[in-house]
Amino acid sequence: QVQLVETGGGLVQAGGSLRLSCAASGRTFSTAAMGWFRQAPGKEREFVTASNWSRGYAYYADSVKGRFTISRDNAKNTMYLQMDSLKPEDTAVYYCAARANYCTGTGCYDASGYVYWGQGTQVTVSS
Repeated sequence: QVQLVETGGGLVQAGGSLRLSCAASGRTFSTAAMGWFRQAPGKEREFVTASNWSRGYAYYADSVKGRFTISRDNAKNTMYLQMDSLKPEDTAVYYCAARANYCTGTGCYDASGYVYWGQGTQVTVSS
């Protein structure tokens, strides 16, 4: 089992920045890729970004490309989501997720491929 805990959400003005953290514990060596999803009120959960760590490549949704950056500190077993130039439409609950196998391209976008999920952290961007 892998446990994921997100922190770092909050309220920020449009144009501002936030950094989310996702601390992983348990059998973290069993995860090949991790990512971030988000869900806004009344909407379905959507892909934000993911990375296959050992392959050193990240995927981003078009809506966040150039503004969000995924990274990881292996020593701390922690994944980060740096969010810059935030927009009101980025308001959502953000979830980190981990999968046991690698993904490529749009395969990384499918939430059903992720086995472990955090509890979510609220991000609110005011206009």
